[in-house]
Amino acid sequence: MARGVDGVRLALDSKESKVSTRQRTQDADSVRAIEAGAEGVRTLDRGQRVRLGDQLYGQIFDRIASGDLNVGDKLPSEHEICEQFGVSRPVVREALLRLRADGLVSAYQGLGTFVIHQPAPRLKTFGDVQNVGAYLRAQEVRVALEGDAARLAALRRTDEQLKKIVEAHETFAHGLAQGQVSAEADLAFHASIAEASGNDFFLGVLETIHESIHGFMRLSLNLTRTGSRQRAERVMDEHASILAAIREQDGERARTAMQFHLGQARYRLVDRDRD
Repeated sequence: MARGVDGVRLALDSKESKVSTRQRTQDADSVRAIEAGAEGVRTLDRGQRVRLGDQLYGQIFDRIASGDLNVGDKLPSEHEICEQFGVSRPVVREALLRLRADGLVSAYQGLGTFVIHQPAPRLKTFGDVQNVGAYLRAQEVRVALEGDAARLAALRRTDEQLKKIVEAHETFAHGLAQGQVSAEADLAFHASIAEASGNDFFLGVLETIHESIHGFMRLSLNLTRTGSRQRAERVMDEHASILAAIREQDGERARTAMQFHLGQARYRLVDRDRD
């Protein structure tokens, strides 16, 4: 049974060296949950283009998203995960560090690593969850890259380029209002801003990670399309803030607005409380 974040914190105060029978039972349940999710794919595929760390991240993310591991549940030890998936300890540590960075798990000295947040359950219905590790790594690149692209677009854009950004924004807004928004419409908005930066390298770098960006947008927009009205309104407000800063040629505000939007998109994917 999931104990919740408060339960984990209470354990920090009360537990020192002995592990209770109840904890051992819970640990075993968590191990079985990981093993059940890895059935048939226990050894990660080294022939795939996806890095082993991303594959392992995706496996554990999948267990958390599906509810096999709930908030308060303890993950197996590094050694146990190594054995289950046939990978080295550095691969396991990479996956766990990134799960921590994304706010899904937290490590407590002397106790282990526990789930502290879960994505929206319906994320599992959209498929492609196994690749979410690569998608989130690409999102980290986008925060830095597109933030500066937006800043330069605000400073350099022509009237014609601004018109293109406005049209892309309106197309995206119309699709979102109709519940038919596509990753292509979202990409068009971001690409029009990168183009307006006046530096072709921004578009070139985005093209190299296009597959991961498209996958991230597809998952994120599916969650938005099937989520609350407030979630969709937040996405539109973020896009509108970026557009306003570029229209007013305020470079620093455009960069901040873009980085905020991309950061919020990341959090909305991994945390159901932001649904």
